[in-house]
Amino acid sequence: MNKIVDAATAVASIQDGSSVGCVGVIGWVTPDTLLKALGDKFRNTGSPKNLTFYFPVGTGDAQGIKGMDHVAQEGLMKRMVSGSYINPVDPKTGKRPELMRLIRENRIEAYSWPIGATMHWLREIARRSPGYMTEIGIGTYIDPDNGGGRFTERAHDDLVRKIEFDGKPYLFYPAWKLDTVFIYASTSDEFGNLSFENEALVSSNIALVLAAKAHGGRVVAQVRRAVPHGQRAASEVRIPGMFVDAVVVDPKMMMTTDVEFDPAYFGGERRALSQLPPIPSSADKVVASRAAKEVRKRELSIFGFGAAADVPLVMAEQGLLHGDELKDYWFTTEHGSYGGIVMSGWQFSANLNPDAILDGVYQFDAIDGGLCNFAALAFAQFDQRGRVNVSKFGAANPGAGGFIDIAQSAKRLVFTGTFTTGGLDVGFDGGKLSIVKEGKVRKFAKQVEHITYAVTDGVKRGQTALVITERAVFEVAPEGLVLTEVAPGIDVRRDVLEQMEFAPWKVADELKLMDASFFVDPGQTSAVRGQAG
Repeated sequence: MNKIVDAATAVASIQDGSSVGCVGVIGWVTPDTLLKALGDKFRNTGSPKNLTFYFPVGTGDAQGIKGMDHVAQEGLMKRMVSGSYINPVDPKTGKRPELMRLIRENRIEAYSWPIGATMHWLREIARRSPGYMTEIGIGTYIDPDNGGGRFTERAHDDLVRKIEFDGKPYLFYPAWKLDTVFIYASTSDEFGNLSFENEALVSSNIALVLAAKAHGGRVVAQVRRAVPHGQRAASEVRIPGMFVDAVVVDPKMMMTTDVEFDPAYFGGERRALSQLPPIPSSADKVVASRAAKEVRKRELSIFGFGAAADVPLVMAEQGLLHGDELKDYWFTTEHGSYGGIVMSGWQFSANLNPDAILDGVYQFDAIDGGLCNFAALAFAQFDQRGRVNVSKFGAANPGAGGFIDIAQSAKRLVFTGTFTTGGLDVGFDGGKLSIVKEGKVRKFAKQVEHITYAVTDGVKRGQTALVITERAVFEVAPEGLVLTEVAPGIDVRRDVLEQMEFAPWKVADELKLMDASFFVDPGQTSAVRGQAG
């Protein structure tokens, strides 16, 4: 039976009150045509309504209506469970994604789980177990003692429970079924056999299919092209057609935001790193340059979103990753691309010039198993008890993403970010840093708004951790923060201590100066300024 249909037909059978799972990583492997078709159907007919949506990873961006925003409609969406949410402001409209409005205004039941849990939960659904049990996340916002992952007041149900097994506490995510799942692949034949030869990520595609089918669910795939049956080697087909109910072909779909198609993201060709545009001088670049000093050869290093993702790009710009040197640095992200160089911005999640691409569930096996020895992650807030927040702050509700799994499982941690935010403006001149305009928001707070990870607890278990900003570096001790380095030109009291809502546990007897080369723009001889927000 030919399974290729149009998008409207593919979503026509979704019933009121059912559950829909969907793959997608920002813009990567996002079945945007299917999400749009479902959103349009409700907008035009009022059906289906009261759906539960399950997105293992935040899907779409803030560049117009994409991904999750297609289905972010009151009445259509009753509940949302996701590993992360897309928060940035659309530069054209000045608005945040519609889903963020629904969350802020308590219009839906919203939950945020760590991505490791969203991936591994699918595996448990697929094998019909009672649910997923893990130690990851104890003491964080996903712990029922701290809210159980609820992001709105409407979210009453206990989707995460705290249980005891063999004398130890665990988090338990009970099973529930997925009625329909949307997935994304490169190629299908008429029978629905799917391959991913032109994709930068696999993500949760396979896990979603198996989880749905184990409970009689329906699988709908969006692909870039169709080929006749038998044209591909069986080893290329990752999802058998007997697990796929419908296929929608969209040859115009983008690879990801701002990238129509680029084989350098899946190994079809290699791009010289010298072709990458230079990173403008800024506070974020200073942070990335200092964090790069912590990266070691032949140590699997994982990078999070934000200034942390700029670290490999800064290393490339500094000439550290050319030729055979690149083979000595092992880079990955939470989404399974290995080797090559981690990209930042809307291209984050995939690596340029990768050596391998691992399935999303297996990637979190590697992360939770401690195989990523070094981790560079962002921070939005850090408090006097040594707790870090990236999941919910101010008007932003991004969730944790892979942060909790990575932070809890790595051995060496670096947290990166500007010292303040909200209008911070810095200047560089002669190897020195000046604060032209201080940010409105202090990131070193007495108490974080959301507990994404308790860093001091990890240090007590044997982890090491640094907090790196454009003007100061702290080591994390069991008792709290120790100020160890400051930027040349910075007044410690005025620019560091007075910009914190709490005093560091200790100031080193001999403060080191950060490398003056971080504060010089090689392309300019006069003073330059860099904005941060």
